[in-house]
Amino acid sequence: MFQSAYKPNNHHLTIQLSSIKESSRAHYQSDTVLTRYGGWIPADPAVYEAFFDDLLRSIDTKKAHVPAVQEFEDALNSDPELVDLLGQTFLQTAPENRIRNLEQLLYCLDQVVVAAPKFQVVRNERGAVTGGEPIGVPLYLLFDLLSNTAAGFDLLRMPKFNISLKSLLDSWGDYLQSAESNNTLNDSDEGWFGEVGLATLENDRGIFNEIYECPDETAVNRGFTSWDSFFTRKFKPNARPIEKPEPPNFFIYNACESTVVRKTTGVEEHDQFWLKGQAYSIYDMLARRDDEVAASFIGGTVYQAFLSPYDYHRWHSPVDGTIREIQIIEGSYYAALPDEGAGESDSDLQLGDPRGAIIRSQPWLTQASTRAIIYIDADNKDVGCLVFIGVGMVEVSTCQVSVSEGQHVNIGDELGMFRFGGSTHALIFGKDVKLKFFDLEQDKGHRRVNTPLAALEI
Repeated sequence: MFQSAYKPNNHHLTIQLSSIKESSRAHYQSDTVLTRYGGWIPADPAVYEAFFDDLLRSIDTKKAHVPAVQEFEDALNSDPELVDLLGQTFLQTAPENRIRNLEQLLYCLDQVVVAAPKFQVVRNERGAVTGGEPIGVPLYLLFDLLSNTAAGFDLLRMPKFNISLKSLLDSWGDYLQSAESNNTLNDSDEGWFGEVGLATLENDRGIFNEIYECPDETAVNRGFTSWDSFFTRKFKPNARPIEKPEPPNFFIYNACESTVVRKTTGVEEHDQFWLKGQAYSIYDMLARRDDEVAASFIGGTVYQAFLSPYDYHRWHSPVDGTIREIQIIEGSYYAALPDEGAGESDSDLQLGDPRGAIIRSQPWLTQASTRAIIYIDADNKDVGCLVFIGVGMVEVSTCQVSVSEGQHVNIGDELGMFRFGGSTHALIFGKDVKLKFFDLEQDKGHRRVNTPLAALEI
């Protein structure tokens, strides 16, 4: 049985920012690094255990797999290389892993892909609820420890594995868009509008009915007809106002409701991803080789921040400008850089805890995961072209763009959205763009969309 590897912390959205190992190149500098898991891994170990207890208890090995899972199994079994790597992955995984083999994984998938994410409650021996947290990305918990292995690193990056996995994720996505999937949008202990659920949704964000557009504010489910309609909910027009500065100041605005991961300057055209440093690599992030556009960002600045599974998941323009180009890059969904576990500065997990490798790999995911890349020519010539990257982590396999090439956007206009879970995003600026970011070292929590992120230094 898993023993508690968490440090007690009642402020689940708080992050700790610390410097990372310096690059060997003197001009490369990263100011901050994520050491929080905000909603991706339950902060209470009892919730983590209860999730797997309930899931494993519910599997029925006498029943046939649901069609999407059967299709996934058939695809795996048709390829000896995948079968071999899967076997090695289970052998290499940490002892904390509750999923012991492929057969057990498949039966767990049967349960997850026909259910909406919910709150996982913990009950005492009398059946009374003693705690609970949202499990917004349940598939991530199944693959988490598998990803932190050498065999998993090879397996989860393979295009043929991800093609099969995407078919499974798409099937789950279809369910989450159906009317049946709104069965966790209620005020029960496991519902998103229960006492604990609503408090989580409103933490650092505002009163739900006051900030979000609800089809029916008087209904328990607020009128959302599916999990997807709830997840992709919009803010009311004045919920996130834009603070316009007086000239000569010029602000870059926050593109997503998110928590800071890192701000890095002097990024390289090609770089190696060390386990601790995870330097950004422009050509890999943009999937362009020896390209003039990509070259213009060499030596520039990358700002990255992550979204929790219960955040608002639409993206907004950080500047006034014109959409120059849009790319959708297919990539991996659960691949991570295997590491030695949580580090000394980790404020959630004890030293060496193997969980959370995908979350610790966020900078690397900007060049490995499925992502939407939007180039914006800012109206302000001192900013020039900047790039927004929406990175689809884990079951967030859909990055949906709302704008088109040639379209003019204003600060705060919607660019697109993530579907079905939490994720991460990055902004990239050219080498000649000098920015002063606001309070990154002091920002211990959640940063709202459309608020000033940085000022242009001219």
